[in-house]
Amino acid sequence: MAAEVSGPEVGGEGQEPLLSAGEAAAAEEEEEEESRDVVETQEHYKSRWRSIWIMYLTMFLSSVGFSIVIMSVWPYLQKIDPTADASFLGWIIASYSIGQMVASPLFGLWSNYRPRREPLVISTAISVAANCLYAYVHVPHSHNKYYMLTARALVGFGAGNVAVVRSYIAGATSLTERTSAMANTSACQAVGFILGPVFQTCFTLIGEEGITWKLIRLQLNMYTAPVLFGALLGVINIILIFAILREHRVDDLGRQCNSINSEGEESGVLDQDAEGNVDHVAVVAINFLFFVILFVFAVFETIATPLTMDMYSWTRKEAVFYNGIILSVVGIESVIVFMVVKTLSKKTGERAILHGGLLIVLVGFFILLPWGKKLPNIQWQEIKNNSIPRTTFTEMLMPFWSLQAMQLPSNHTVEPVGCPVTQSWCLNTPMIYLAQYISSDILIGLGYPVCNVMSYTLYSKILGPKPQGVYMGWLTASGSGARILGPVFVSQIYTHLGPRWAFSLICGVVVVSLLLLEIVYKRLIAFSVRYGRMQEESC
Repeated sequence: MAAEVSGPEVGGEGQEPLLSAGEAAAAEEEEEEESRDVVETQEHYKSRWRSIWIMYLTMFLSSVGFSIVIMSVWPYLQKIDPTADASFLGWIIASYSIGQMVASPLFGLWSNYRPRREPLVISTAISVAANCLYAYVHVPHSHNKYYMLTARALVGFGAGNVAVVRSYIAGATSLTERTSAMANTSACQAVGFILGPVFQTCFTLIGEEGITWKLIRLQLNMYTAPVLFGALLGVINIILIFAILREHRVDDLGRQCNSINSEGEESGVLDQDAEGNVDHVAVVAINFLFFVILFVFAVFETIATPLTMDMYSWTRKEAVFYNGIILSVVGIESVIVFMVVKTLSKKTGERAILHGGLLIVLVGFFILLPWGKKLPNIQWQEIKNNSIPRTTFTEMLMPFWSLQAMQLPSNHTVEPVGCPVTQSWCLNTPMIYLAQYISSDILIGLGYPVCNVMSYTLYSKILGPKPQGVYMGWLTASGSGARILGPVFVSQIYTHLGPRWAFSLICGVVVVSLLLLEIVYKRLIAFSVRYGRMQEESC
């Protein structure tokens, strides 16, 4: 009745009749859709990518914070606390990954509900404070090794902002931009790992004694200068976050959307494409695949020193030097792969590339299996002369840059080399030829970065417009857990059963991952594709 009366009163001749409630809603929805189709302004585009570049920088500095002191941890630990042994050094190295594993989900949760600037600044500030603590671990009169352990764990805790970085980039890029942005992020991370030891080498020019400021009890030497440099970079990062970083969010098509992380009003509209549920089967599958990828790579970089010492009778110095060259080349290879994969993914799709990357990793470890008849040289010195201790396996598990400064005591004139007879498998397991080892390095160095980038890219696309902080936190935590468990696996299997069992089990794990990928292959699609808002060829 009301509608019939109001029509003639308001709508006179020449005027449009009033719309019904349904028509009004449809018109409002159409108007909203038109506003969503507005092309991104140049100003917004520049601001968005400036913010993404700040995320690249944050990822780079996080990696530098890990690797810049790794080479000097062991000699510095021996200097400040003679009671520390190689086993404790292993805990110090692992504490970074443990701290990151704990912090990633927490910072991710924080970033889901508050401006990402907050967890980024706080996490970076924690890393700065931890680096300063590391520079003062010489001050206490006792338990210095525990202060160093705490400092490295806090640096790892601050590195939990990786989850925030990944979630920001996922939300600030369209589907077509996502793979390239994730590849750039991983490349920055890899470059950080490579340049960290380079920075450390430059600071060795300061010397072990360096300069001391008695007023503030600060020693500036080859051990503390790198962490103070890292703290300075962290302060610069915080300033840039405040000055440049802005909250940006676009949908899968690149249209600007309001963000729940925004501190104030933002032009754009709410993302209606967020309706729908995340495919948690696909989420769990990617987490498992990512765990396996990081696990096998942790095994790969950990096994390098003990394997080459056992198989090729290299001294510790030779193993550190040659593996340092090999792993540096692998790092450069990874950066190149990160760049190439951006173009390749546009032609083949992320799922196919992930499948190919896992196959390459499988072939890499398969090549490492002992196939010949020649046995490695046996190390008999430990039986002939008990006064000459052999390098412990805990020491051999350390990264090559940690071993670089570890020298035999002065009373040792000859370092025992070869495969120790205490490892019973040395007596019946064929040696792995150097050509096998180098071929495997090249293949794993090719497959790992491919799998790494594709995992992050697919994961972010599966989550779609949903808040990704916590999800990225769990993915980062799974990777950190893999880096902790990888060396443990090697220490048990390799020592007691040998490379044949160790690498066979790794091949088995990769095969299981390939089977899982086949099972969930059709589910690893973008959120928008899953709900019919985009064509599958776009992802």
